[in-house]
Amino acid sequence: MPHIKVMPISKEELVSRAKKHSELIEFIAHSVNYPEALIGINYQNEQFLLVYKYADNEAMLKYEKITRPLKLSLLKEAIGNVANALGFDVLSSNIVNIRHKEPLFASKYFKKIEDFIDIKFEHKEIAIEVGFGSGRHILYQAKQNPQTLFIGIEIHTPSAGQLLKQIEIQGLENIWVVNYDARLFLEMLPSNICKQIFVHFPVPWDKKPSRRVIGDEFTSEAMRVLDAGGTLELRTDSDLYYEYALQTFSKLPKMRMHINKNHALPIISKYEARWQRQSKDIYDVTLFCDEKSDDKRDEFDFSFSDLRYNININEQLPQESQVFDEYFVHFERLYEIDKDTFLMKCAFGSFARPEHKYIIMNTNNCRYYPSLPIRSNSNFKAHKAIKELLHG
Repeated sequence: MPHIKVMPISKEELVSRAKKHSELIEFIAHSVNYPEALIGINYQNEQFLLVYKYADNEAMLKYEKITRPLKLSLLKEAIGNVANALGFDVLSSNIVNIRHKEPLFASKYFKKIEDFIDIKFEHKEIAIEVGFGSGRHILYQAKQNPQTLFIGIEIHTPSAGQLLKQIEIQGLENIWVVNYDARLFLEMLPSNICKQIFVHFPVPWDKKPSRRVIGDEFTSEAMRVLDAGGTLELRTDSDLYYEYALQTFSKLPKMRMHINKNHALPIISKYEARWQRQSKDIYDVTLFCDEKSDDKRDEFDFSFSDLRYNININEQLPQESQVFDEYFVHFERLYEIDKDTFLMKCAFGSFARPEHKYIIMNTNNCRYYPSLPIRSNSNFKAHKAIKELLHG
């Protein structure tokens, strides 16, 4: 990942230099307990943080992973521009080959999770593939069903980039790519809008089953998102995942399921071809949605209303994670922007799919930075707990 090593400067000098470039650098936040600072950046309509880690003889300027923009070229440019603006004496840098052409993640087929807030789909039919990998299956399906919008969800960023390349090369217009956790994504969608959800060869996670895509909450959300007559299709070579899926699907109060074993598909991945040569068993489990669900009516308010700066906030915040039945809250680090403004790094929400955000608190207001949490039930419950903890 891009970074620059520089000669360290004092905290006071860092703040002084940053104030001269307010159009690029919004603030400097110094950690209360660690030798690092966070630099608030506003660059090409993107808000994010850079990390400035320092020691006696060397400091490093690099990206901050929670707020990191997906466009690598933008990130490289921002780090280089900030280093120049702050007048750093550069010791070494790995920022090379900055490409100024339009990045793939600027493609109209790439969608952020925020794009799905209160979305109204214009397509006749919607299908979703979770963890599309190389993209062979979703590309095939999109070609065969041009009237259907296929939404590909992939947490692995390079795979998302590869699919975007193929969409452009093959001239397809009915695929959207989302680089996010599928378990959270489904909660963003309206009820009864989808005809198919594909989950092909998910990571087995035999030692950490809580990290599996298929689970009680995912299955319930899938059934809500699917229209009557829709299907959730799991395809796996893992005996354990197959048995686990049967148990999970069977928990539904009402369900209909169909199972195939070693049934060939028109298109297969290179990994599946290898497994077939090894005579591995491949299972298909299809879960049918037989009735419509109620409309999703979530009205989540992630504001902090009357919360303001508290001079005792450092002593007030709990040091340990606050664990509840369905969610948790953990304040990870505290940063000081000035004597009346704090920045808090916080993890919260579901145990299996936590949200990571920063919270800015000053004498005027309190807000999440740089964007609101995803509107999920677990996040909203955690948000209410955060408010109570900040109130003391």
